[in-house]
Amino acid sequence: MRFHKLVGSTLAATLLLAGCGSGDAAGGGAGENALPGAAEFLSSPCPEPAAKPAGGGQLVYWSMWTADEPQGKVLQKALKCFGDKTGVKVDVQWLGRKAYTQNLVPALNTDTVPDLFDQDVSKVGAAIMTPGGTQSLDDVFGMKIGEGDKTVKDVLSPTSYDFPQNKDREGHSFLVPYEIQSSAWWYNKAAGGALGQPKTVDELIGYFDKAKADGKAAVSQDGDIPFYNMYYFTQLAERYVGAGGLAKAAQDPTGRAWTDVPGFREAAAQTARISKYFIDGWDAAKFPQIQQRWADGDARFLYVGTWAPSETREYLDKQGAGTKIDYGSFQFPMPPGATHDTVEQMSIGFAVPKKAKNAEAAKAFIAYFLNKGNLAGIPAVADNLVPRPDLAVPDDLKPVKTVMDDQKKEHVLQYDGIDAIAGGKWQTDVFDPADTALLKGQLTPEAFVAQLAQKSAAFWKNQH
Repeated sequence: MRFHKLVGSTLAATLLLAGCGSGDAAGGGAGENALPGAAEFLSSPCPEPAAKPAGGGQLVYWSMWTADEPQGKVLQKALKCFGDKTGVKVDVQWLGRKAYTQNLVPALNTDTVPDLFDQDVSKVGAAIMTPGGTQSLDDVFGMKIGEGDKTVKDVLSPTSYDFPQNKDREGHSFLVPYEIQSSAWWYNKAAGGALGQPKTVDELIGYFDKAKADGKAAVSQDGDIPFYNMYYFTQLAERYVGAGGLAKAAQDPTGRAWTDVPGFREAAAQTARISKYFIDGWDAAKFPQIQQRWADGDARFLYVGTWAPSETREYLDKQGAGTKIDYGSFQFPMPPGATHDTVEQMSIGFAVPKKAKNAEAAKAFIAYFLNKGNLAGIPAVADNLVPRPDLAVPDDLKPVKTVMDDQKKEHVLQYDGIDAIAGGKWQTDVFDPADTALLKGQLTPEAFVAQLAQKSAAFWKNQH
């Protein structure tokens, strides 16, 4: 469910649903790929809330989902339960992914803001927290969730919320997660058999060569989505510089980090090897055409987030041919000379605006939604992961979740958070043009890091 542009544009409007796992099929519809347990969850009884705002009150919530999306269905149920159980009058606006830019950001300068909104942590940090538009949610972590004495902090995985990019200027957490995402290489085990985790990039390239020998394209890539194009270089670079390394380089006012750190050039070299295997037309199609070609079997591999199974199931159901995919996945291998065994994670969650009139009700709902009786709907209905380690993991996502739970791994915020730097402008102005040119073979690895260095220095000079 990733959309990183912080500016409105015609292109942005066409991409807002990229990577969301949306639609009835993904939410337990009646099709060939319907999820077991979805209907059962949506008809289950309401859990009891631990916190009830004094005198009922009101809750105004602007949602990043639409009402008919799987996550929207789960939240609708929880909101109705919360209202029925607490007497709070719930006013929800199903605004979709555009809510935080087109609705919330303009509202920050007025007195008309919601009490609660949701987005991924990078977007909230860039667009809302940075200009001072959020309030601390530290107290929420101590609130009970309606399961005995269990608190929010007791049930959440620390890696889902306790990281630098979820801290405001005073060091307070501004987001409480309810869904987590990662990414992986996806393939259909029914098409070519199960594959092991490649230990080297050479071994990964061997998988691509085998696909081509079988008459298939190797890699489906929707090249009109900049943050899909970001995956390759950032995943590889993180393994050289570790958590915070990319963000540090991006914020270097001289730009010299890009050329001074050898790992960046080597990551670019390995990225250039992979992009040569992209499916024909990858840079000319419109999302989700190339992803759908992968689902149709035209290409062997797809690298996107953990929403891949739910999105492609939805597509296959709409085709009505009874086609199913036996989803397999693995992680990026360690590139030559890299020393950081990383895994990326992105948290999606709730935040409360600084000017919220009903913060007490908002915080009470956050705690309530993290009750397992509510949060279990994310895996059951939306086929996505949650930050509670004790809840179910969808079968197709178990290999990714195992890696995310590995304490030996170095956890990194997706793209190391470079998409949120300078309100997202560093990515769009500096990184995206160079990255696209690298993937298209228009820049050598050396020219790629040189351009990042030069353009980044110019960018920061113009910020003053």
